[in-house]
Amino acid sequence: MAHDLGGDYFEFLSMPDDCLAIFIGDVTGHGLHASVVMALLYGFIHHSSTGGCAPLEMMTRVNAFLRTFAERSQRLDHHFSTTLFYAIIDPESLVCHYINAGHVPPLIKRGEEITRLTPTSPPMGFFDNPEMELHSFHFAKGDRLLLYTDGATETTNSQGQLYGEKRLCSFLTSYSGDHVAFVDALFDDLEAFVVGETVEDDCTAIVVDFCH
Repeated sequence: MAHDLGGDYFEFLSMPDDCLAIFIGDVTGHGLHASVVMALLYGFIHHSSTGGCAPLEMMTRVNAFLRTFAERSQRLDHHFSTTLFYAIIDPESLVCHYINAGHVPPLIKRGEEITRLTPTSPPMGFFDNPEMELHSFHFAKGDRLLLYTDGATETTNSQGQLYGEKRLCSFLTSYSGDHVAFVDALFDDLEAFVVGETVEDDCTAIVVDFCH
């Protein structure tokens, strides 16, 4: 939804043990720099995921990748960092193991209740050995998971008002369409909110419905 090159990335992947890997992230900055780092990082995470990489190992690898990249690019006036939510979901038990490295909290709708998967570590790339915690969540039939980037909640209208997480949660609880229609409707709501203003940041949203 942005009008410039950006740093958002995401993917769903089947792992060797039939579990599902999901990740979404946002590289620091905008424009060509963020897009190049995003492309390299996406390929790195994708390759590591298909090899069966667990969340803690993945975050360790991503942090090392970014730190090494920064060391080899000392002449560039840029910092290499990313927010990243990385999760492994068992399709049988619906248990999700995840690490949220400074990313905006994914939202889980269960009935009329919203659960936030808040950060469990700082963004990757800032520290050599960041503290990381692995958390778990047990999904249930009927749950809806919304993953997004901060371009959604930080969208500002002509009055200087933020779309914000509260409005996003309200939209999530009130909308009953399927996951494809949900994303289209959310972007329509964002466009209506800015009323012709330009959306400055990348805006990515993906939805997972747990039907069984």
